[in-house]
Amino acid sequence: MARVYNFSAGPSMLPEEVLRTAAAEMLEYGQTGQSVMEMSHRSKEYQAIIDSAEADLREIMGIPDDYTVLFLQGGASTQFAMVPFNLMNKNGKADYIITGQWAKKAYKEAARYGNARAIASSEDKTFSYIPKITPDMIDPEADYIHICMNNTIYGTKWQTLPDTQGVPLVADISSCILSEPIDVSKFGLLYAGAQKNVAPAGLTIVIVKNDLIGNAQEMTPTMLNYKTHADNGSMFNTPPCYTIYIAGLVFKWIKKLGGLEKMKQINEQKAKLLYDFLDNSKLFRGTVVPEDRSLMNVPFVTGSDELDAKFVTEAKAAGFINIKGHRSVGGMRASIYNAMPVEGVVALVEFMKEFERKNI
Repeated sequence: MARVYNFSAGPSMLPEEVLRTAAAEMLEYGQTGQSVMEMSHRSKEYQAIIDSAEADLREIMGIPDDYTVLFLQGGASTQFAMVPFNLMNKNGKADYIITGQWAKKAYKEAARYGNARAIASSEDKTFSYIPKITPDMIDPEADYIHICMNNTIYGTKWQTLPDTQGVPLVADISSCILSEPIDVSKFGLLYAGAQKNVAPAGLTIVIVKNDLIGNAQEMTPTMLNYKTHADNGSMFNTPPCYTIYIAGLVFKWIKKLGGLEKMKQINEQKAKLLYDFLDNSKLFRGTVVPEDRSLMNVPFVTGSDELDAKFVTEAKAAGFINIKGHRSVGGMRASIYNAMPVEGVVALVEFMKEFERKNI
């Protein structure tokens, strides 16, 4: 069976090496006589799996000791509520920067629980750029400032973090986690759904500074309180056991590859291949201003809805799947997450060249 090149925005490709290891261990993990899928999360065997996953994540991301790593459920969308429940707890204020649909949804959810303020937005140009933020735009009394680091739908990324003037910075890093090094110490909290760069859907990773835990709003449900999970090692209830196991395999794959510096080099190589072609194409064009382009998500169009549809159809037939753009913007989008090999991007560009030759 031939594997396709899957350019899905999520759930996305996983490293083939990881899939082969998981397949080999499906019936029996180690000498346990059981699959990880069947394993009690209270067993010493599973405790070793989750402990190893956390240790490897801390190592490859350089997570400081005064931060807690949580393996949760509910997707990044649940974090839209958990963040204000736990952090909007001093002045009842938070500043949000709107750079796409997910940032907008996070802002709207936070506005239900306190005074959330949208201090900037790029919606005026279909979220094709990152707004410039100056210190005077930020409320010094805000309990936190929220950004979406990489915007999956629109293909933009924060290249330089806003100067928050000491206000804790919260970032949704769902579509760029582990794609390159990140200075965790610059953030009060990071969160990410795992289904793009880490593991199958079902796991949400939260990395939170310890001094932001333990002061949740009174109305916070038990399951939405970070302290609940921090106090119980992410095992207050049954965690997404198998997804954490796969995440652990991915962390080991990244370590074996050479860590996040090496991962960044590979991702920059892939992105350059695609962006260089788009910048010189007579048919295709990218939709994001060059200075704010994502390494992970590359949206592009032909300028013709008919040609876009034809390209998506022919690409699928040629083994390039899930390349249709998000329903809200149309066109095409190639999500080139960590597990997408360089060869996949090379093959896509060659296919695009041939499509251009035939249709220009």
